[in-house]
Amino acid sequence: MGWTDTHVHLVDESLSTQLDEVLQRAHQAGVSNMICVAVDAATSDSAIKIAEARENVWASVGIHPNYAHLAEYRHWDEIREWTRHPRVCALGETGLDLHWDDCPFPIQQANFDQHWELSRECQLPLIIHMRTCESEMLAAIERQATFGPLRGVMHSFSGSTETAQKCLEHGLFISFAGMLTYKKSQALRETAKTVPLDRILVETDSPYLSPEPHRSKRPNEPSQVVYTAKCLAETLGIGVKDLDKITTENAKRLFWRMK
Repeated sequence: MGWTDTHVHLVDESLSTQLDEVLQRAHQAGVSNMICVAVDAATSDSAIKIAEARENVWASVGIHPNYAHLAEYRHWDEIREWTRHPRVCALGETGLDLHWDDCPFPIQQANFDQHWELSRECQLPLIIHMRTCESEMLAAIERQATFGPLRGVMHSFSGSTETAQKCLEHGLFISFAGMLTYKKSQALRETAKTVPLDRILVETDSPYLSPEPHRSKRPNEPSQVVYTAKCLAETLGIGVKDLDKITTENAKRLFWRMK
């Protein structure tokens, strides 16, 4: 069937300057689709341009929490317009981040809320970033759930089993990246075992989070999703080909424009 890498930053210079080679290696590794994820208005525009030129690349549009303080009103007008583009399959990445202090937290929260509002308007799912803010994230999700069903994925998940279960209860998907393969990540692998098969996704978050056995090497790239996938399959006790089929079908169900 071919893997779907649900989170790549092809706009990043480390990948964009060798895009043809990166995509060729992904194809050779069995990656059939990928989502080029944006972090602000400029990268949203660039992601769409890449997706327009490559039939196996789709785009997200949105504003990362660490850049929310730099967003202007006109950027939101652009993002709202871009949601109508046939190659745009998601909003984000958005979310909350207390690891860095680049953006005041109230601005991050308002930015996150705007993405949820737009998601309800255009029916596109959110790609959700969470770092050092599990309780704050759960509070935000529970608040948004009062307005209706939630569509989205907790990307590059590294939180607790309890947080994963709360996210699942609200209808969200869980995606695992390279950190799942790290020796110190046994707790995360135990969490992965609790995620229903119809709610699980894989990603690279490239050029970041290179998986074992390439952890010390940068950049990470979509071809390396197979290492995370193999680790996840072993963790779940299922075949790699079965996981390929499951995660690709899940991706097409969540990111419905990819069908």
